[in-house]
Amino acid sequence: MAIERNEEQDEHIEQLWYMKEQKETSIDFLKKAMKRSFDAKIIEELSLRGLLEWDPKTATIKLTPEGEDRARQLIRAHRLAERLVADVLGGGDLESIACEFEHTVSLELVNGICTLLGHPKECPHGMPIPEGECCLQAIKSASSFIIPLADLKLGESARIAYINCKSDQQIHKLDGLCIRPGVFVKLHQNYPTYVIECEGASIALDADVVKNISVWKNFEEAGETLHHKAADKKEGFGRLKGFLGHFFKS
Repeated sequence: MAIERNEEQDEHIEQLWYMKEQKETSIDFLKKAMKRSFDAKIIEELSLRGLLEWDPKTATIKLTPEGEDRARQLIRAHRLAERLVADVLGGGDLESIACEFEHTVSLELVNGICTLLGHPKECPHGMPIPEGECCLQAIKSASSFIIPLADLKLGESARIAYINCKSDQQIHKLDGLCIRPGVFVKLHQNYPTYVIECEGASIALDADVVKNISVWKNFEEAGETLHHKAADKKEGFGRLKGFLGHFFKS
């Protein structure tokens, strides 16, 4: 099942989701947030379709349960794309790629990428990624791909998938040690402290830091899986698939 494409309507639906996260219901807030993109006709269309409720008397507006379902699909695809680009592809124009991604992929592919990434909870900006069926069902097919660094066996190597640190200072510190998505690490010691080899250097890390690092255990197999999922779809995924192809062959 593909996410229905109507980018102008989707933009309004997404903004209403952001407002829900901020506990805002003011139509004026929506207008200010969207600026020139705001279109009263689209609000009327979405209302007629049962995707939102608005009350001119109180100047309030919010998504209906059906509208929230639609918004959740879009936001989920957008934030997973940001996670994919930032952590797997090594960076890039997160916003433009994520916007293209959310309008051109199927729900099946979104769930496949979520599973492959180990069901991340937040986007690179710290915003929550709505759960999908794959998360709710606790699919374990990603367990052979992404695991906590702490789960590696002594002497085992893996490629870093992503790092979930709340502290920017900690992220900068790790980056300064060359511990970043895409690099290979080898676990040498796990007690009383962790010692990993990264870029030819041995680095000691506290358990509180290590728990934030996830690695690809079977990186090449993961790449092949994602390629197959992308190849099964003919929905404008070419650009992102091209990025993936370059990355997994690098």
